[in-house]
Amino acid sequence: MNNLVQHIEAIIFTSEKPVNASEITECLQKQDESITEEQVKQSIKIISEKFEAPEFAFSLIRSGGGYQFLTKEQYQETVALMLHHHAKRRLTNSALETLSIIAYKQPVTKTQIEQIRGVNSDYAVNKLMEKELVEIVGRGDEVGKPLLYGTSDFFMDYFGINSIDDLPKIKEFEEVENQIGNAPSIDLPSDN
Repeated sequence: MNNLVQHIEAIIFTSEKPVNASEITECLQKQDESITEEQVKQSIKIISEKFEAPEFAFSLIRSGGGYQFLTKEQYQETVALMLHHHAKRRLTNSALETLSIIAYKQPVTKTQIEQIRGVNSDYAVNKLMEKELVEIVGRGDEVGKPLLYGTSDFFMDYFGINSIDDLPKIKEFEEVENQIGNAPSIDLPSDN
């Protein structure tokens, strides 16, 4: 196979998760059966050395049992600022409100979300599903078997948590009686 190094770069670059040498070999052998895992490993070494050069903002990293391209440390703050900027711009207040209801009440139906929010939530739920923060986790037992929504694995990754238990706890508020209109007791001086 011509340009073996470039083919391997393309595989690693397009993979959503770390990809190991045997997976790369298996993929490439579908085009050329003569490719060996040793050739792939040698090519990976060449790629790794190539991207260590200072003109590249990313490098080839061994992670999670495979290889992936990651931003070099000196550029991570810049990338984080850009991602943070996009994240803020893309999640509206209504989407965040809907997402928090789903996260804390899951599994939850759209009707339950709308009862809490007091407004139609179709658009917000659809946007959250498009962004893969929310997913359908089943069907309810009520009449019509409504869809149940919950947070996705991407939600955990996006917010940097490992489980729903890592979400901040909702503070329990002491229920205070409404005191509007109740006159405070006043000690009046006696007329002696």
